[in-house]
Amino acid sequence: MKRSLLLPMLMLAAVCGVAHAEKADSTKPTNIEADQMVYDDVRQVKTFTGNVVMTRGTLIIKAGRVVLTTDQYGYENAVLYAAPGALANFRQKRDGGPNLWIEGQAERIEYSEQTEVSKLFQRAHIQRMDGSRITDEVNGEFISYDSRAEFYSVNNTASGESKPGAGRITAVIQPKNPPPADAAQPSTPAPAQRRQNGKDQ
Repeated sequence: MKRSLLLPMLMLAAVCGVAHAEKADSTKPTNIEADQMVYDDVRQVKTFTGNVVMTRGTLIIKAGRVVLTTDQYGYENAVLYAAPGALANFRQKRDGGPNLWIEGQAERIEYSEQTEVSKLFQRAHIQRMDGSRITDEVNGEFISYDSRAEFYSVNNTASGESKPGAGRITAVIQPKNPPPADAAQPSTPAPAQRRQNGKDQ
């Protein structure tokens, strides 16, 4: 594949800023494992089906089915479909620190190489992590991210528009500098001395 098909998708912004994916991943080869592959050379469509796992550097993508299409101008379009009862998901390291990650999942994920717009449909979820700690996350029925403009939107319907009564989007923003673990523990008073025969021991 001529360049990272889904890398800009993984630069989805969380609530507090833009999460840039690991730049070194764009120079790595893409490896795909699946139960089946069908290649239509006339239509320029590659379909991978069954426990699909795509890796490129730190990027790991898992889905029930992945369809890659090359348009007349040579741009790639990717669509990830979740397996029944599951969600299509990805995980990738972010630049800016030794253990920063971004994760996302949805029933369907679409990425256009030409527009560099990523779309997550139904039960869409994005979270940024510092190690195992979630720093911020956002949920909705539809998430769209334009990596060129560094702009994203979250809506409460999979059609990409928000409708009253259709549901609520949610966002959780953790403090940037959480207090030390020991600071949250109240001081424990010294245990009272036992008394025996009316006298302190």
